[in-house]
Amino acid sequence: MLLTTGQAAEELGCAVTTFRRLVQAGLLPGLSHRGVRVMIPLAVVEALSTRRQAALDQVEAKEIAVLRVDAAQRADEPDRDWIGFATSLTPDDLLKALRGWWRCDAASVAAGGVLPVTLSGYVVAVLTGLHTWEKNTEGRHAFPDARLAGYVTDLATPQTAITSSADGDRRLAELLLGTRLASHSGGAIAYVATHTAG
Repeated sequence: MLLTTGQAAEELGCAVTTFRRLVQAGLLPGLSHRGVRVMIPLAVVEALSTRRQAALDQVEAKEIAVLRVDAAQRADEPDRDWIGFATSLTPDDLLKALRGWWRCDAASVAAGGVLPVTLSGYVVAVLTGLHTWEKNTEGRHAFPDARLAGYVTDLATPQTAITSSADGDRRLAELLLGTRLASHSGGAIAYVATHTAG
């Protein structure tokens, strides 16, 4: 059985624009087209609805930052061609697309030790190596040593690519990738309590 994007969004209890971001980012397998309509297999929608919540209690920090992104779009910037997330990007391009200048509490981002990247509420990539940062004249921060620990290539299964061999990166990527992680913020960076005791 195939669903339209509107029907899929209704099944998941989200806005159709939220669901379309997953389609545009290339995260859903088995899509087909009927004229201008994108059709999604019911099994894919059911798989998304059963994705587990991120096990944040297994993260050592009491609070972590979450980077909320959109599907990748062309960027008119000297150091990167894209901004946002898409499965079609190479790991190098994806890291550049996700490593930007954000309004954030840089010390809090660094203290968390990990930066899950979410698209439509699902963790699609994980950044680590956040211990050093720079600040520009607009009050935005960048993390020049950030590493792409891993990313999702198919959200339904989910299938992931682990891209860092650094200690701890694999564990964090395997823990978080493909999970659901709700966050609320007026900007790109949100902060989420992990409920870690201590």
